[in-house]
Amino acid sequence: MSRFTTVLPSARKLMSSLRDIGYDLPSAIADLVDNSIDAGAENIEVTFGEQGANSWIRIVDDGVGMTPHQLDEAMRYGSQRSYSSSALGHFGLGLKTGSLSQCRRLTVASRRRRNSSLAVRRWDLDLVAERDSWDLDTPPRKELPAQIHEPLRGRAGTVVLWERLDRVLAFRNPEGAATRRALANMATEVADHLGMVFHRFITGEWADGDGFVNITVNDVPAIAWDPFAREEPRTRTLPRQAIELTAGDDEVATLRVQPYVLPSQSLFSSPEAHQVAAGPNRWNRQQGFYVYRRDRMIQSGGWNRIRTMDEHAKLARIAIDLPPGHEELFGINVAKMSIVIPEAARASLRTIASAVVQQAQWSYREHLDRTGAPVGAAPARRHSHPAETGDGAGGPSISGDWPLIMRTVNEALRDDPPRRDDLLTRLVNAFE
Repeated sequence: MSRFTTVLPSARKLMSSLRDIGYDLPSAIADLVDNSIDAGAENIEVTFGEQGANSWIRIVDDGVGMTPHQLDEAMRYGSQRSYSSSALGHFGLGLKTGSLSQCRRLTVASRRRRNSSLAVRRWDLDLVAERDSWDLDTPPRKELPAQIHEPLRGRAGTVVLWERLDRVLAFRNPEGAATRRALANMATEVADHLGMVFHRFITGEWADGDGFVNITVNDVPAIAWDPFAREEPRTRTLPRQAIELTAGDDEVATLRVQPYVLPSQSLFSSPEAHQVAAGPNRWNRQQGFYVYRRDRMIQSGGWNRIRTMDEHAKLARIAIDLPPGHEELFGINVAKMSIVIPEAARASLRTIASAVVQQAQWSYREHLDRTGAPVGAAPARRHSHPAETGDGAGGPSISGDWPLIMRTVNEALRDDPPRRDDLLTRLVNAFE
């Protein structure tokens, strides 16, 4: 008699529980866009189909598509497929958990080659609940709605269709104008989110790609949102930093950190540009770290308990690129919406953040400067003890002499902004 017993989880209970894993609508759709990019798609179309209670959401791509066997594996909870070092997918759950967090019926159709047959699989939560079994459905062609097979007529690619949108259309009466308005608002929110999360892909800046990824929502292109307003002439790009972490077996993982200080409102090229740079969550909540995993943004702002939000620090934004292949160091969740910064990196990031915030505070006050001091001059600090302002007998002080220091640095390095910014950062750190 074997000492081991195979105990399968209840399909009804587990699939229902996984609906609450932490997705919202934009993040769920972003997880599907990850799969499309991994499949080599150049064009990804998100469509909200408004049909009252029968409304649907569809994601279509022109990637390499899947064979029936590959589709079976993709629909498995905890897919056993292996992920390349450049893949955006990681857990083998996103297609299912992301989709079924928003709908009760998920249908996926895929064609590997333009002349191959269409592979179709479906998870239906009502059917699973009734049978309490891990029964993946293969619906006959005659039962498929046109929005499943029409996009793949004569070409390779994949279609993901969400129906029975119980979490999306949580209205007492999903018919009429309320549904139309809600879906239109959701489409706008999704487009903004995709433009932010995938801005490096949309603009062709991603490291492992050689072209642009076109993403549309209801036939309207998603606009890339650059958190760092790099097209603004007065945005300052500070020196790049690298933080090395031990990843086990003496392997070193390098965290790449690129700080930016955005201009104050009066120094933006236009009021419209300032409004765009504010971001989806507006200025105060968009300060902080922007964390990327393989060029895909997984955190947009926030200080991860390294410091608190501050009105005067709202111009500080710092890009952090995680080392590929070391996701376990950063506690990335399944929904790819948050990370945990390891203790080994926190001290270095705190030092970097402190220096960047100091310069952001100078930029914040630039438009208030009435003294004629050079751009970037810092306000005098206030101290309450002579020891903090020199020796009490006229010695140098960061408080009293800072404008002179700033003026000297600006005049000496006026034509070399990178060296100027590096020196100012070092001075700030030295006096903190």
